[in-house]
Order: sequence, then structure tokens, then C-alpha cells
Amino acid sequence: MSTANHGASGHHHAHHFENAEHEYDTGKQGVWLFLATEVLMFGGLFVGYLYFHHLYPDIFKIGSKFTDWRMGAANTVVLLTSSLTMALGIYYTQQGKLSAAFNNLLVTVLCGAGFMGIKYFEYSHKIHLGLKPGSWFSGNVAEIAQHAGVAAEAVPYNLPLYFSFYYMMTGLHGIHVLIGMGAIIWVMIRLKKGHFGPNHFTAMEGVGLFWHLVDLVWIYLFPLLYLVT
Repeated sequence: MSTANHGASGHHHAHHFENAEHEYDTGKQGVWLFLATEVLMFGGLFVGYLYFHHLYPDIFKIGSKFTDWRMGAANTVVLLTSSLTMALGIYYTQQGKLSAAFNNLLVTVLCGAGFMGIKYFEYSHKIHLGLKPGSWFSGNVAEIAQHAGVAAEAVPYNLPLYFSFYYMMTGLHGIHVLIGMGAIIWVMIRLKKGHFGPNHFTAMEGVGLFWHLVDLVWIYLFPLLYLVT
């Protein structure tokens, strides 16, 4: 979309911008700057994960046996689908097909809810087994060994380290999914009120970029936490 078209609408830019194009470019730049800080935040966790995985590979290998790759794969499909519907929501807004845009945004929110529902079942199962982070860990060594297919003495004493990373990384990601869902609902409300259309959709595009980042982070979390060997 050209910024010229963006400015040619009934949308009135804020007084501290020269014109609508200036407002659009500034808003887009601000969103990308914010996303860069998000990458830095998750990047720190990824670096920490890789460092400790290098030091204690057995911990991560045994810990990953308590993740269900099928649920992780299902959540991957759900989020990839939501990225498509988010993009379609923006596309249909650009085309002036606001009803189709709303429906696609609704599907995006439902996908987010489905993702969180699957995570709820995953978390519940692990908490029931006592597989909690850090000092809250209360898993039974004999049960862990049986499930992992190793001798009880082969279960490392610092196994909670893996689950600390698991809950930190998936928990922080889950919070971002909830924030993204809230932002999309806000966009849907504004769309219904007629605030967005072919010539004005800056906020919607910003929310879409945030949602795509959330999906991208999961693409890295899935193999690291569920498929680690």
C-alpha cells in the first residue's frame, strides 16, 4: 500500500504530524522499534537456554520427554493459521471488505483462545506430576525415571532447571498471546465503529506485526522445548 493512498482519506492526522503520511510512517517505525525490544527480551531467554543446554544436555533431554510434541505441533498449526487470518483481516480492510476483515480477525482471536486452551491442558498435566520450576519442583524421582525410560539414579538432581526455562519461555509467550488477543479485539471494535478502512488501518497493521512476532517466537520455542535431543 502506498502512503499516498493512506493519506487520502477522511482520517485527520494528529496536529504534531505534518500530514497523514508522516503520521503513518512514524507509527510504523515506532511499532518496529517496539518489536525490536521484544526480540531482545526473548533473545536473552534463548541465549540462556542454549548456554545451559550446552552445559547440561541430559537435563534437557529428560525434561523434553514430559512435553507432548503432538500438542506442540497442534499449537504450531493453530498459530500459523492465525497468522494467515490476521494477514487476511488487514488485506480485506485494505480492499474495503470490512465484513470479511472482521470475520478473519474473529478467527484469529479464536485461534489464540485455542492455543491457550491447549497450553492449559499441558500445564495442568505437568503441575499434577509436580513438574514445576525451581524450588517448587515436587516430582517423584521414580515416576520421572519410569516415564523417561531411565534408571532412577540417572535422573539429574537439577532437572527443575529445564522446567524453569519451560515455564519462563512458554509463560512469557502465553502472556504475549493474551495481549495480542486483547489488541485484536480492540481492533475489531474499532473496525465495527468504522474507524478503519482502505485508507486508514495503521493501528490494525501494527497489531498484525505484533501477532506475527508472537507466532514467530513459537516457531523457535516448539523445536527447542518439544523436540530437543
